Amino acid sequence: MTIDVVVFKCCHIKFLFSKPYCITIFVPYNAIPKFMETIILVVCFLGYLSITLEHNLKIDKLIPALAMMAILWALIALGHLPVFDVDTVSKSLHETHIDEILLHHLGKTAEILVFLLGAMTIVEIIDYFDGFATIKGFIQTRSKVKLLWIFSILAFILSAIIDNLTATIVLITILQKVVKERDTRLWFAGLIIVAANAGGAWSPIGDVTTTMLWIGKKVTTPELIKYLLIPSLVCMVIPTLIASRYKAFKGKIDAIEVNENSKTPFGATMLYLGLGSILFVPVFKTVTHLPPYVGMMLSLAVVATFAEIYSNSKFSMSSIDADSDVHGSHSPVHSALTKIELPSILFFLGILMAVAALESLGLLFNFAQDLTTTFPNMDVVVALLGSGSAVIDNVPLVAASMGMFSQGVDDPLWHAIAFAAGTGGSMLVFGSAAGVVAMGMEKINFFWYLKKISLLAFVGFVTGYISFMLMRDYLFV
Repeated sequence: MTIDVVVFKCCHIKFLFSKPYCITIFVPYNAIPKFMETIILVVCFLGYLSITLEHNLKIDKLIPALAMMAILWALIALGHLPVFDVDTVSKSLHETHIDEILLHHLGKTAEILVFLLGAMTIVEIIDYFDGFATIKGFIQTRSKVKLLWIFSILAFILSAIIDNLTATIVLITILQKVVKERDTRLWFAGLIIVAANAGGAWSPIGDVTTTMLWIGKKVTTPELIKYLLIPSLVCMVIPTLIASRYKAFKGKIDAIEVNENSKTPFGATMLYLGLGSILFVPVFKTVTHLPPYVGMMLSLAVVATFAEIYSNSKFSMSSIDADSDVHGSHSPVHSALTKIELPSILFFLGILMAVAALESLGLLFNFAQDLTTTFPNMDVVVALLGSGSAVIDNVPLVAASMGMFSQGVDDPLWHAIAFAAGTGGSMLVFGSAAGVVAMGMEKINFFWYLKKISLLAFVGFVTGYISFMLMRDYLFV
């Protein structure tokens, strides 16, 4: 016996001042998968729209991300939809069981989240010892142009080590103490966003998206640096060079605070130890071939050990003497763990697992096939993805691309995606995590950024992408 029709019967529907009645819906059996897939796409659209409009809706983006993840997998389970695993060798789909594919994707997502937790904890430990105050020592000039280059270079280097979001927070905090005039400070903040996003693109630990590609075995550290260091440098240098000729960067600042030292005697030590331990992670992975989160946990253990030793010295962590004993006896590790951005971790969990649902249905794979048919030139496709990252969060964008394309490790396509997604977000102030945090810290107006900085970011993106294509086609043939 074959099933031709599935009957959905819903009784006891009662409206105001009406009698209860029954509705029976007949749906062809073979239409259910398409019907459910349509619902899934609608849920995705509403979820991404809610994430994009989080500031307008006044809700944290983790809420729609988690809701979208749960609803998508529930629809797959309730609709008994077939799920697939992508065979990157044969570039085909193989049907599997939902429990197996769900556990597979959860494991891949957990690798990223554990890695980020370790990196965030190390950064918070450095901040506990006020280690970032050491960076102020590099600022010894009152010239606006020289300050611009100092902040851009620091953003480029620092974002490659501790990620572009944290680098932006650190440098804008310093900027607020160095430059008192807000109108001038806004220009500096805009160029810091551009430089930080450029710096995060060429390092496997510089941005969440590059970390995803690295952990997902799409890129390796040496090849990523080889392909993207110069394009990322171009993306930073060109906008900074153009901006240095602007009227806003002429003359000198009124006052500067450069003599502020760390509140603890171990600030500089913890800064260099923390940054060095993070840089050690790619080396550890290269030597051991273990997942990156293993090396990050080792680095965290080393940094935490020194933090505990230094904290036992009962140094004062506050200018208020009454709090000295409390801070001196408090565990820096425990303190750091309380300050971790758990909302960001939960957002990544939700969005990565939601994209995994689309990948498991084969929708992303099929979309990629259609996309490559419509746009045979993949450079155009990647450029569109980069432009899209200015509007759509680059995390789901890269997660989707990882499910769409099946190219092997270190294929130039992945390097192009890493650059485009990382730097394309600079074109709009809310297009990247660095832009969003700078927007909050300095109250940057969207239209001001669009008018003053977006063109510079676009020029940086285009020149950087052109330099990448030239290097790929002529230098690394």
